[in-house]
Amino acid sequence: MHKLLLPEGSKALMLGNEAIARGALESGVGFASAYPGTPSSEIIESLLEVAKEVGMYVEWSVNEKVAYEAAYAAALCGVRSLVAMKHVGLNVASDPLMTSAYIGVEAGFVVVTADDPNMHSSQNEQDNRWYGLHAYIPVFEPSTPQEAKDLTVFLYDFSEKHKHPVILRSVTRVSHTHSVVTLGRIVKPKTKGFFVKNPKERVAIPQYAREMKKKLLVKWRNICNDIEKNPFNKVINSGMKNVIIASGVGFSYVYELLKTHNVLDKFTIVKLSSAVPVPREAILNELGNAEKALIVEEGDPVVEYQVKVIVAEEKVGLEIYGKNVIEPMGELSLFKVAEGVKKAFNIEIETPTRDFQEDVLEKIPHRPPTLCPGCPYRPLYYALKLTLAKLKVEAVFSGDIGCYTLGVNKPFEMHDTVVDMGASIGLANGFSHVLDEKTLTIAFIGDSTFYHAGIPPLLNAVVNNAPFLTVVFDNETTAMTGFQPHPGSDKPTSSLNVNVRVPIENIAMALGVAETYVVDPYSIGETEAILEKLIKYVISERKPAVLIARRPCVLYKPPLKHGVMVVEEAECIKCRLCYDFFSCPAIVNRGDGVAEIVKNLCIDCGACVEVCPTRAIKVVKND
Repeated sequence: MHKLLLPEGSKALMLGNEAIARGALESGVGFASAYPGTPSSEIIESLLEVAKEVGMYVEWSVNEKVAYEAAYAAALCGVRSLVAMKHVGLNVASDPLMTSAYIGVEAGFVVVTADDPNMHSSQNEQDNRWYGLHAYIPVFEPSTPQEAKDLTVFLYDFSEKHKHPVILRSVTRVSHTHSVVTLGRIVKPKTKGFFVKNPKERVAIPQYAREMKKKLLVKWRNICNDIEKNPFNKVINSGMKNVIIASGVGFSYVYELLKTHNVLDKFTIVKLSSAVPVPREAILNELGNAEKALIVEEGDPVVEYQVKVIVAEEKVGLEIYGKNVIEPMGELSLFKVAEGVKKAFNIEIETPTRDFQEDVLEKIPHRPPTLCPGCPYRPLYYALKLTLAKLKVEAVFSGDIGCYTLGVNKPFEMHDTVVDMGASIGLANGFSHVLDEKTLTIAFIGDSTFYHAGIPPLLNAVVNNAPFLTVVFDNETTAMTGFQPHPGSDKPTSSLNVNVRVPIENIAMALGVAETYVVDPYSIGETEAILEKLIKYVISERKPAVLIARRPCVLYKPPLKHGVMVVEEAECIKCRLCYDFFSCPAIVNRGDGVAEIVKNLCIDCGACVEVCPTRAIKVVKND
């Protein structure tokens, strides 16, 4: 039996994301959608695995905006729904997010944002709790996987009570932490609803939206009052002179630190799960007679800001510490929290002289990320580098989000910008118009990213005659986040189990890109020839062109083996092309300049054969 389906009372070892998924099942969620993104992906992956048995609808959407709107529509029809995304995904979904607060919901609607402090797999570490203040949407954050599950269940009732969306903010150390979770009862989902037509409350045109805003402000006051009764907010040791307000995962660090050092009884701890809005009365009750307060939260000073406003409004006199004593960047750690406690309260707690993580990073070998052996992106970069050198063309490389971003590293060094998903083509629209005509603009984008955010800027390039080359790295899956399907994959994207493929070349040609080609990047010579043709076309005709390099990710679909790769030592001229310039991790310098195949890394893909000018690298047929 799948652990998400274990009966009530069972205990299961779960990721925080799996616990959120189980919470959705215990809430009777009938509709769930998402776009994959670390550290959020396991929520929808887990639900897809059990969707048929449970009877709910689950889908991978083409991007977060579509995912949000689809789930929101379900909530408008009285079907409980969930949408999940990583933190930067909420930027993409922010348009419907803002207006959904004006319109409200008919059934529980939970928006899960998995933030990524320290940017383990993201371009920034934005704190999405600010969206709560911006949009008048309450934000809750769990401290453990168990609380993530229980809080999810609570939020569906809370959302329905106020007919309002809610945000569940997780972070990497909750989403990707394994913990034993005690399970509740699974509720049979309602999957079909009914839409009640009411334009004055559903159509956000100015004349109706003004009234919606008035109602929203009243609703927000009610939500602020109701937050005071939130059972996941707790006070430990009420009435002390020293107070620590700890939100979300911050509480886990605070509690462990104080308990380990036997000083738990010296502090009042205000544990918050509601980060926006904070419980005003509960905080005033503890700060009214306190002398000092420390606010511990992962990310920006969102709780700190609200607490300081409350203290200023109520003229409460005490010292408040927060990000001025706890490093504002990156994840929390016991070391950081201990340093904050020592500085805020002038007490001595025996701690290491430095952060444990820094210590570990110094001791382990440095292993920079690299493209996998056999990765189809490597021969494409190699072919492009050769072609540009042959044509003596200078280029600006507009990059994007995906495994191919590793092209920024040596030896290729072919990413000059990375901003957000789809920005490769978006920025190329600008670069190609303002740069010297002798400088070629090349946009790199992955297949999943193209479907997500690459289509509108490519259309823009066509209608505005933007002369640049778009190179689509098509490995037939969303590889970097765990091989989730997309519209060009050979796997279904939803629990309906229907597979409809929409090839990228069909889209490019439909948009009006006359010069659209598909190549197999393993065929380096052919790829060079097509690249040369397209580069000359863009430069001479001043129009956009598209090259789609299609070959499955080797981890997703290992290539068929035609034999074993070997190096004929006598034929190797020590040119270093294979290990220094093609840079496959499975080919190394033996020590004397001769190339050597690392057998436990090589997947025998054969992509390197064309690289060797003397064909010293050969395929030996299997017996």
